[in-house]
Amino acid sequence: MSSHKDFKKYASQFTDWIGAYLSDVEKFPVRSMVKNGDIKKQIHHNPPAGPEQIDDIFEDFKKIIFPGVTHWQSPKFFAYFPSNSSDPSLLAEFLTAALGIQGMKWITSPAATELEEVVTEWMRQMTGIPEAFSGVIQDTASVSTLCAIIAAREKATGFRSNSKGLENNILRVYCSEEAHSSVEKAVRIAGLGSGNLVKIPVDELGRLLPEKLTEAVENDLKKGYKPACIVAALGTTGLCAIDPVKSMGQLAKKHDIWFHIDAAFAGTALIIPEFRNTIGGLEFADSIVLNPHKWMFTNFDCSLLFVKDKNHLQKTFSLVPEYLNTNDQGANDYSNWGIQLGRRFRSLKLWFVIRNFGVKGIQDRIRKHIDLAAFFADEISKHSDFELIVPRTLSLVCFRWKGNKEMPLTMLNSFNAELLEKINSTGRIYLSHTVFRDKYTLRFVCAQTNTEKKHVLEALDVIFDCAGKLKPREC
Repeated sequence: MSSHKDFKKYASQFTDWIGAYLSDVEKFPVRSMVKNGDIKKQIHHNPPAGPEQIDDIFEDFKKIIFPGVTHWQSPKFFAYFPSNSSDPSLLAEFLTAALGIQGMKWITSPAATELEEVVTEWMRQMTGIPEAFSGVIQDTASVSTLCAIIAAREKATGFRSNSKGLENNILRVYCSEEAHSSVEKAVRIAGLGSGNLVKIPVDELGRLLPEKLTEAVENDLKKGYKPACIVAALGTTGLCAIDPVKSMGQLAKKHDIWFHIDAAFAGTALIIPEFRNTIGGLEFADSIVLNPHKWMFTNFDCSLLFVKDKNHLQKTFSLVPEYLNTNDQGANDYSNWGIQLGRRFRSLKLWFVIRNFGVKGIQDRIRKHIDLAAFFADEISKHSDFELIVPRTLSLVCFRWKGNKEMPLTMLNSFNAELLEKINSTGRIYLSHTVFRDKYTLRFVCAQTNTEKKHVLEALDVIFDCAGKLKPREC
């Protein structure tokens, strides 16, 4: 590309293609149909010696890369938790990419720092997080949780482990058996070791049992361990189970333990008062993470970490060599609020989304998703061949084909795994799974930005049709 004139020409072509793609996204197979290696074998093994034309590269994108894309923005994407986008978010991302800001300090782009201060405060107000909390934008909940656990480690060691390392490590971290794997990964990275992560049993709905947590903490104290962090899940990944936040927080306060709430997906639902009013105990938290890039229509990546004491976070991560010693005029130095020095201008897309949707628009969209999931759950419950594994929570429905009472669990699990692959191989919808209490469980997450009732009806049609074709004769 030789000039900005060429850029304008190709940018116009690309935006036309993007507009057409977004209009037609539900027409493509939701999960990519390629086989392992199909993409690589079409790409030269050696880099090009000379320049190639954008026209040629773009054609190869459409011919080689695009068939290998799983369409997360399809309204028929019901797998995992979503990685949503929206028009205002995408437009803001164009500007972010064009500006190419490295917003590590206030002086490297004052707008990046000050807008982050504003939108994190907006989000605090929108979600009902207590006024004492301050927010910072990280990339993912995994990193947000890692920051929280490292901060908990420093609190537990009197800020000595950053400088002296962990000596005779006796620190313990507690979470439920259903907690996200990022908790264990954070414990490993923080140097505490997986052996010091205590996984607490859950009830029949997948919620941490508070009496078991109390027992574990008190037993550890008797043995000479030092409880450093308790992690509550406000919506587990497998079942969207809501841990007993208030009782966990009270226990953390009693023993002066850092209390972290992982609300990566379900935290967005705090924006609707009818859900927020059912959740008590946020005031006990030392840190809370929620991801607008999951259920708040803001494209990946954008994770919000709220902390009750920002000074604690800064004391944990602050490291200022001379070349970063700048006059930031009292603004927040977000490069000292986490692991990364380099920081993208993530607040811009969040600002666009909140302003374009408005709080009511976001609330309405979340309520719509919850209502559609409730409809799906009702239809599954009515069908004689299916059952819910647990009652629906928010917009996640966990279910399975139930077979008959004589069928061994191993056979039942095998059938449901085969059913899931059959469903996804149609390309019409995309589901994922979990295993809860040895039961292979299909997960239907109704949270993609543009999902409508017609897409839920199609999902039901695909599921029932595939089950009918696979149904064992003895059933």
